[in-house]
Amino acid sequence: MSAGSLDGVAVIIPARNEADRIAATVTGAIALAGVSLVVVVDDGSGDATGAIARQAGAIVIRHARNRGKAAAMQTGASAAGLIDQRERREHPRHLLFLDADLGESAARAAPLADPVIAGTADMTIAVFATTVKLGGHGLVVGLSGAGIRRAVGWQPVQPLNGQRCLTRAAFEAARPLARGWGVETALTIDLLRQGFRVTEVEVELAHRATGTGLRAQLHRAHQLADVARALAVRP
Repeated sequence: MSAGSLDGVAVIIPARNEADRIAATVTGAIALAGVSLVVVVDDGSGDATGAIARQAGAIVIRHARNRGKAAAMQTGASAAGLIDQRERREHPRHLLFLDADLGESAARAAPLADPVIAGTADMTIAVFATTVKLGGHGLVVGLSGAGIRRAVGWQPVQPLNGQRCLTRAAFEAARPLARGWGVETALTIDLLRQGFRVTEVEVELAHRATGTGLRAQLHRAHQLADVARALAVRP
């Protein structure tokens, strides 16, 4: 299959309070060659994220309350699986997870799925070709990277990157997912320990930088706690 063609891939987008960017992200995902299914999981948003995503062409599943990123990923994957069954697909779709704030750059996500489609990887992790200045101090990234290295002897460049493509078999093997923001760290460790092939792919994607205000600092504190929790049970 030629590079850039994502036939057989479902795009899953966990989203919470992303009304300003979700339409562009969904539009970009739909524009990926061969993509016929885009699922947005509205994780208890207090704005019009879900309605805007639906208007942009996504199938929208809503959590009545915020349940966290891992739960949103699971809901989206389950919805895609049910659609596969309804369509009586011979092979389940691969799962391409994208963040809701990618905006129009989501249309450049195709290289992330190519190794999975080609059968040379079971999970890919994005490495953003262009990085943005973050408001944090790298504590969460450092903890995740060091924890993965200690657990499996390999350290990804961007261990917390949520842009990932997995085979359905790999996703099922990683269940139950680690809670909240620990999900990416746990996915990497759990799949490598089970012998799945994980590789990094540089992509021209970009999302919104985190700030330095109180809300951003609280977000990073939650990330740190979730990553530490995921590592604590994966010595």
